[in-house]
Amino acid sequence: MMQTKYFKFDQIKEAVDLLKGGDIVALPTETVYGLAADAKNEDAIKKIFLAKGRPSDHPLIVHIDSLDMLNECAQEVSLQAKKLAEHFWPGPLTMVFKKRESVSNLITAGLDTVAVRMPQHPVMLEVIKMLGRPLVAPSANAHKKTSPTKPEHVLKTLDGKIAGIVDGGICSIGIESTIIDMTKETPVILRPGSITAKALEQVLKVKVQVPFDHNQKISGNMKIHYQPEKPLFLLSLEQIENLLHTESNVAIMHYSDLDKQESCVYYKMSSKRQDYAKDLYATLHAIDATTVEKIFVETPPLLNEWSDVKDRLLKASKK
Repeated sequence: MMQTKYFKFDQIKEAVDLLKGGDIVALPTETVYGLAADAKNEDAIKKIFLAKGRPSDHPLIVHIDSLDMLNECAQEVSLQAKKLAEHFWPGPLTMVFKKRESVSNLITAGLDTVAVRMPQHPVMLEVIKMLGRPLVAPSANAHKKTSPTKPEHVLKTLDGKIAGIVDGGICSIGIESTIIDMTKETPVILRPGSITAKALEQVLKVKVQVPFDHNQKISGNMKIHYQPEKPLFLLSLEQIENLLHTESNVAIMHYSDLDKQESCVYYKMSSKRQDYAKDLYATLHAIDATTVEKIFVETPPLLNEWSDVKDRLLKASKK
Protein backbone atom coordinates (compact mmCIF):
# COMPACT_ATOMS: atom_id res chain seq x y z
CA MET A 1 0.00 0.00 0.00
CA MET A 2 1.13 3.56 -0.74
CA GLN A 3 -0.27 6.99 -0.03
CA THR A 4 -2.31 8.22 -2.98
CA LYS A 5 -1.54 11.92 -3.41
CA TYR A 6 -4.46 14.23 -4.22
CA PHE A 7 -3.86 17.10 -6.64
CA LYS A 8 -6.07 20.00 -7.65
CA PHE A 9 -6.25 21.00 -11.31
CA ASP A 10 -3.57 23.69 -10.80
CA GLN A 11 -1.08 21.09 -9.49
CA ILE A 12 -0.64 19.27 -12.79
CA LYS A 13 3.15 19.58 -12.74
CA GLU A 14 3.35 17.40 -9.63
CA ALA A 15 1.29 14.71 -11.36
CA VAL A 16 3.53 14.93 -14.44
CA ASP A 17 6.59 14.48 -12.23
CA LEU A 18 5.08 11.26 -10.87
CA LEU A 19 4.44 10.01 -14.41
CA LYS A 20 8.00 10.89 -15.44
CA GLY A 21 9.21 8.87 -12.48
CA GLY A 22 7.36 5.77 -13.66
CA ASP A 23 4.33 6.06 -11.38
CA ILE A 24 0.65 5.80 -12.34
CA VAL A 25 -1.84 8.64 -11.81
CA ALA A 26 -5.61 8.93 -12.21
CA LEU A 27 -6.55 11.77 -14.56
CA PRO A 28 -9.89 13.21 -15.68
CA THR A 29 -11.12 12.89 -19.24
CA GLU A 30 -14.44 13.96 -20.72
CA THR A 31 -15.61 10.31 -20.70
CA VAL A 32 -14.45 8.75 -17.40
CA TYR A 33 -11.37 9.07 -15.18
CA GLY A 34 -8.38 7.23 -16.64
CA LEU A 35 -5.49 5.51 -14.88
CA ALA A 36 -2.51 6.92 -16.75
CA ALA A 37 1.03 5.71 -17.34
CA ASP A 38 3.81 6.79 -19.69
CA ALA A 39 3.18 4.73 -22.84
CA LYS A 40 6.94 4.42 -23.37
CA ASN A 41 7.61 2.97 -19.92
CA GLU A 42 6.82 -0.75 -19.68
CA ASP A 43 7.43 -0.90 -15.91
CA ALA A 44 4.83 1.84 -15.44
CA ILE A 45 2.38 0.08 -17.76
CA LYS A 46 2.69 -3.10 -15.68
CA LYS A 47 1.63 -1.10 -12.62
CA ILE A 48 -1.73 -0.35 -14.29
CA PHE A 49 -2.51 -4.04 -14.71
CA LEU A 50 -1.44 -4.74 -11.14
CA ALA A 51 -3.42 -1.89 -9.56
CA LYS A 52 -6.60 -2.66 -11.49
CA GLY A 53 -6.32 -6.45 -11.39
CA ARG A 54 -6.69 -6.25 -15.17
CA PRO A 55 -5.72 -9.30 -17.28
CA SER A 56 -2.72 -8.73 -19.53
CA ASP A 57 -4.64 -9.90 -22.61
CA HIS A 58 -6.98 -6.87 -22.40
CA PRO A 59 -5.52 -4.06 -24.59
CA LEU A 60 -5.10 -0.47 -23.44
CA ILE A 61 -5.95 2.77 -25.26
CA VAL A 62 -3.16 5.22 -26.08
CA HIS A 63 -3.95 8.90 -25.46
CA ILE A 64 -2.27 11.60 -27.56
CA ASP A 65 -2.40 15.39 -27.96
CA SER A 66 -1.47 15.80 -31.62
CA LEU A 67 -1.42 14.10 -35.01
CA ASP A 68 2.38 14.04 -34.81
CA MET A 69 2.01 11.88 -31.71
CA LEU A 70 -0.45 9.67 -33.59
CA ASN A 71 2.20 9.00 -36.23
CA GLU A 72 4.57 7.84 -33.48
CA CYS A 73 2.07 5.08 -32.58
CA ALA A 74 0.19 4.20 -35.73
CA GLN A 75 0.94 3.43 -39.34
CA GLU A 76 -1.33 3.30 -42.38
CA VAL A 77 -3.49 6.21 -41.21
CA SER A 78 -6.08 6.39 -44.00
CA LEU A 79 -7.75 9.48 -45.46
CA GLN A 80 -10.97 8.30 -43.78
CA ALA A 81 -9.23 8.21 -40.40
CA LYS A 82 -7.82 11.69 -40.98
CA LYS A 83 -11.35 12.94 -41.72
CA LEU A 84 -12.62 11.50 -38.46
CA ALA A 85 -9.68 12.96 -36.53
CA GLU A 86 -10.28 16.39 -38.06
CA HIS A 87 -13.96 16.27 -37.15
CA PHE A 88 -14.05 14.46 -33.78
CA TRP A 89 -10.64 15.02 -32.14
CA PRO A 90 -10.18 16.08 -29.43
CA GLY A 91 -13.16 14.04 -28.30
CA PRO A 92 -14.64 10.68 -27.29
CA LEU A 93 -13.59 8.71 -30.38
CA THR A 94 -10.97 5.93 -30.31
CA MET A 95 -9.60 4.64 -33.62
CA VAL A 96 -7.82 1.32 -34.15
CA PHE A 97 -4.79 1.32 -36.47
CA LYS A 98 -1.92 -0.96 -37.41
CA LYS A 99 0.69 -0.29 -34.75
CA ARG A 100 4.28 0.76 -35.12
CA GLU A 101 6.91 -1.63 -33.80
CA SER A 102 7.87 0.90 -31.13
CA VAL A 103 4.48 0.44 -29.41
CA SER A 104 4.83 -2.01 -26.53
CA ASN A 105 3.09 -5.36 -26.80
CA LEU A 106 1.95 -4.77 -23.21
CA ILE A 107 -0.31 -2.02 -24.55
CA THR A 108 -1.75 -4.05 -27.43
CA ALA A 109 -1.90 -7.47 -25.71
CA GLY A 110 0.39 -8.76 -28.43
CA LEU A 111 -1.88 -7.63 -31.28
CA ASP A 112 -0.54 -5.86 -34.36
CA THR A 113 -3.07 -3.05 -33.86
CA VAL A 114 -3.25 -0.15 -31.44
CA ALA A 115 -6.24 1.88 -30.21
CA VAL A 116 -5.64 5.64 -30.05
CA ARG A 117 -7.64 8.69 -29.07
CA MET A 118 -7.13 12.39 -28.44
CA PRO A 119 -9.08 13.28 -25.26
CA GLN A 120 -10.95 16.55 -24.90
CA HIS A 121 -10.39 17.29 -21.21
CA PRO A 122 -7.93 20.19 -20.70
CA VAL A 123 -6.20 18.50 -17.75
CA MET A 124 -5.46 15.30 -19.68
CA LEU A 125 -4.28 17.23 -22.75
CA GLU A 126 -2.01 19.45 -20.65
CA VAL A 127 -0.47 16.46 -18.88
CA ILE A 128 0.31 14.78 -22.21
CA LYS A 129 1.78 18.04 -23.54
CA MET A 130 3.96 18.53 -20.45
CA LEU A 131 5.09 14.89 -20.47
CA GLY A 132 5.84 15.09 -24.20
CA ARG A 133 4.86 11.46 -24.68
CA PRO A 134 1.65 9.47 -25.17
CA LEU A 135 -0.19 8.06 -22.17
CA VAL A 136 -2.02 4.78 -21.79
CA ALA A 137 -5.12 5.16 -19.64
CA PRO A 138 -7.84 2.58 -19.03
CA SER A 139 -10.63 3.54 -16.63
CA ALA A 140 -9.35 4.31 -13.13
CA ASN A 141 -11.13 1.57 -11.20
CA ALA A 142 -10.74 -2.06 -10.26
CA HIS A 143 -11.20 -4.38 -13.24
CA LYS A 144 -14.85 -5.05 -14.20
CA LYS A 145 -16.18 -2.59 -11.63
CA THR A 146 -18.26 0.54 -12.29
CA SER A 147 -16.28 3.22 -14.11
CA PRO A 148 -15.41 6.45 -12.24
CA THR A 149 -16.77 9.86 -13.22
CA LYS A 150 -15.70 11.65 -10.01
CA PRO A 151 -12.47 11.54 -7.94
CA GLU A 152 -14.20 9.75 -5.07
CA HIS A 153 -15.19 6.93 -7.43
CA VAL A 154 -11.50 6.39 -8.23
CA LEU A 155 -10.49 6.26 -4.58
CA LYS A 156 -13.25 3.73 -3.88
CA THR A 157 -11.20 0.90 -5.42
CA LEU A 158 -7.72 2.35 -6.04
CA ASP A 159 -6.87 4.38 -2.92
CA GLY A 160 -3.45 3.24 -1.73
CA LYS A 161 -2.75 1.41 -5.01
CA ILE A 162 -1.83 4.39 -7.21
CA ALA A 163 0.58 7.29 -6.78
CA GLY A 164 -1.87 10.12 -7.29
CA ILE A 165 -5.11 11.54 -8.62
CA VAL A 166 -5.86 14.91 -10.23
CA ASP A 167 -9.29 16.32 -9.42
CA GLY A 168 -10.82 17.56 -12.65
CA GLY A 169 -14.40 17.58 -11.43
CA ILE A 170 -17.24 15.53 -12.88
CA CYS A 171 -16.74 13.97 -16.32
CA SER A 172 -18.96 15.74 -18.84
CA ILE A 173 -19.89 12.70 -20.97
CA GLY A 174 -19.78 9.85 -18.45
CA ILE A 175 -19.57 6.91 -20.91
CA GLU A 176 -16.41 5.47 -22.44
CA SER A 177 -15.41 6.50 -25.96
CA THR A 178 -16.70 5.02 -29.19
CA ILE A 179 -14.13 2.60 -30.64
CA ILE A 180 -13.95 2.22 -34.43
CA ASP A 181 -11.63 -0.13 -36.33
CA MET A 182 -9.99 1.76 -39.20
CA THR A 183 -7.80 -1.12 -40.38
CA LYS A 184 -10.49 -2.63 -42.59
CA GLU A 185 -11.89 -1.45 -45.91
CA THR A 186 -15.23 -0.76 -44.20
CA PRO A 187 -14.88 0.88 -40.76
CA VAL A 188 -16.34 -1.20 -37.92
CA ILE A 189 -17.65 0.10 -34.58
CA LEU A 190 -16.24 -2.19 -31.88
CA ARG A 191 -17.65 -0.34 -28.86
CA PRO A 192 -20.59 2.08 -28.94
CA GLY A 193 -20.17 5.50 -27.38
CA SER A 194 -21.56 9.01 -27.57
CA ILE A 195 -20.33 9.40 -31.17
CA THR A 196 -22.88 7.29 -33.05
CA ALA A 197 -22.67 5.34 -36.30
CA LYS A 198 -24.89 7.98 -37.90
CA ALA A 199 -22.51 10.78 -36.90
CA LEU A 200 -19.52 8.85 -38.25
CA GLU A 201 -21.30 8.07 -41.52
CA GLN A 202 -22.17 11.72 -42.04
CA VAL A 203 -18.45 12.55 -42.01
CA LEU A 204 -17.19 9.51 -43.94
CA LYS A 205 -20.05 9.45 -46.50
CA VAL A 206 -19.96 5.65 -46.30
CA LYS A 207 -21.76 3.04 -44.24
CA VAL A 208 -19.97 1.77 -41.12
CA GLN A 209 -20.50 -1.71 -39.75
CA VAL A 210 -22.05 -2.12 -36.31
CA PRO A 211 -21.86 -5.82 -35.35
CA PHE A 212 -24.31 -6.92 -32.66
CA ASP A 213 -21.56 -9.00 -31.06
CA HIS A 214 -17.88 -9.64 -31.77
CA ASN A 215 -14.83 -11.27 -30.22
CA GLN A 216 -12.22 -8.73 -31.24
CA LYS A 217 -9.94 -7.76 -28.37
CA ILE A 218 -10.55 -4.13 -27.46
CA SER A 219 -10.92 -2.23 -24.20
CA GLY A 220 -14.25 -2.99 -22.52
CA ASN A 221 -15.18 -5.96 -24.69
CA MET A 222 -16.08 -8.43 -21.97
CA LYS A 223 -19.44 -10.01 -21.27
CA ILE A 224 -19.17 -8.99 -17.61
CA HIS A 225 -17.95 -5.43 -17.02
CA TYR A 226 -18.85 -2.10 -15.39
CA GLN A 227 -20.52 -4.00 -12.53
CA PRO A 228 -21.71 -2.34 -9.31
CA GLU A 229 -21.41 -4.14 -5.97
CA LYS A 230 -25.16 -4.76 -5.89
CA PRO A 231 -26.59 -7.26 -8.42
CA LEU A 232 -28.17 -5.36 -11.31
CA PHE A 233 -31.11 -6.60 -13.39
CA LEU A 234 -32.13 -4.99 -16.67
CA LEU A 235 -35.92 -5.28 -16.96
CA SER A 236 -38.91 -3.84 -18.77
CA LEU A 237 -41.12 -1.40 -16.90
CA GLU A 238 -43.85 -4.04 -16.73
CA GLN A 239 -41.44 -6.62 -15.26
CA ILE A 240 -40.32 -4.12 -12.62
CA GLU A 241 -43.87 -3.26 -11.60
CA ASN A 242 -44.79 -6.95 -11.35
CA LEU A 243 -41.72 -7.77 -9.24
CA LEU A 244 -42.41 -4.92 -6.82
CA HIS A 245 -45.41 -6.86 -5.49
CA THR A 246 -43.00 -9.41 -4.01
CA GLU A 247 -39.64 -7.57 -3.79
CA SER A 248 -38.48 -5.02 -1.22
CA ASN A 249 -35.27 -3.16 -0.38
CA VAL A 250 -34.57 -2.66 -4.08
CA ALA A 251 -33.17 0.38 -5.92
CA ILE A 252 -35.13 1.26 -9.04
CA MET A 253 -33.49 3.21 -11.86
CA HIS A 254 -36.24 4.39 -14.21
CA TYR A 255 -37.05 7.15 -16.69
CA SER A 256 -40.77 6.32 -17.11
CA ASP A 257 -43.41 7.07 -14.51
CA LEU A 258 -44.36 4.15 -12.27
CA ASP A 259 -46.27 3.34 -9.10
CA LYS A 260 -43.86 3.53 -6.17
CA GLN A 261 -43.58 1.17 -3.20
CA GLU A 262 -42.41 2.55 0.13
CA SER A 263 -40.00 -0.35 0.65
CA CYS A 264 -37.88 0.60 -2.40
CA VAL A 265 -35.57 3.48 -3.32
CA TYR A 266 -36.17 5.27 -6.63
CA TYR A 267 -33.70 7.00 -8.92
CA LYS A 268 -35.42 8.96 -11.68
CA MET A 269 -33.15 9.03 -14.72
CA SER A 270 -33.39 11.45 -17.61
CA SER A 271 -35.23 10.44 -20.77
CA LYS A 272 -32.51 12.30 -22.71
CA ARG A 273 -29.62 10.00 -23.65
CA GLN A 274 -26.89 12.59 -23.04
CA ASP A 275 -28.05 13.34 -19.49
CA TYR A 276 -28.75 9.67 -18.71
CA ALA A 277 -25.26 8.68 -19.82
CA LYS A 278 -23.61 11.41 -17.77
CA ASP A 279 -25.43 10.27 -14.60
CA LEU A 280 -25.32 6.49 -15.16
CA TYR A 281 -22.12 5.52 -13.35
CA ALA A 282 -22.56 8.14 -10.63
CA THR A 283 -26.01 6.71 -9.88
CA LEU A 284 -24.65 3.17 -9.65
CA HIS A 285 -21.91 4.35 -7.27
CA ALA A 286 -24.52 6.15 -5.15
CA ILE A 287 -26.67 3.00 -4.96
CA ASP A 288 -23.65 0.95 -3.89
CA ALA A 289 -23.36 3.24 -0.86
CA THR A 290 -26.88 2.29 0.30
CA THR A 291 -28.17 -0.86 2.00
CA VAL A 292 -30.42 -2.02 -0.86
CA GLU A 293 -29.98 -5.63 -1.94
CA LYS A 294 -30.65 -5.35 -5.69
CA ILE A 295 -30.85 -2.86 -8.54
CA PHE A 296 -33.70 -2.99 -11.06
CA VAL A 297 -33.02 -0.88 -14.16
CA GLU A 298 -35.66 -0.01 -16.72
CA THR A 299 -34.41 -1.05 -20.17
CA PRO A 300 -33.35 2.04 -22.15
CA PRO A 301 -35.31 3.10 -25.25
CA LEU A 302 -34.80 0.82 -28.28
CA LEU A 303 -33.12 3.53 -30.32
CA ASN A 304 -29.69 3.38 -31.98
CA GLU A 305 -28.53 6.51 -30.16
CA TRP A 306 -28.97 4.67 -26.83
CA SER A 307 -26.73 1.74 -27.87
CA ASP A 308 -23.83 2.83 -25.63
CA VAL A 309 -26.02 3.07 -22.52
CA LYS A 310 -27.62 -0.29 -23.24
CA ASP A 311 -24.20 -1.89 -23.88
CA ARG A 312 -22.90 -0.76 -20.47
CA LEU A 313 -26.05 -1.86 -18.65
CA LEU A 314 -26.07 -5.28 -20.31
CA LYS A 315 -22.47 -5.87 -19.25
CA ALA A 316 -23.23 -4.62 -15.72
CA SER A 317 -26.27 -6.86 -15.33
CA LYS A 318 -26.78 -10.34 -13.94
CA LYS A 319 -27.56 -12.47 -17.01
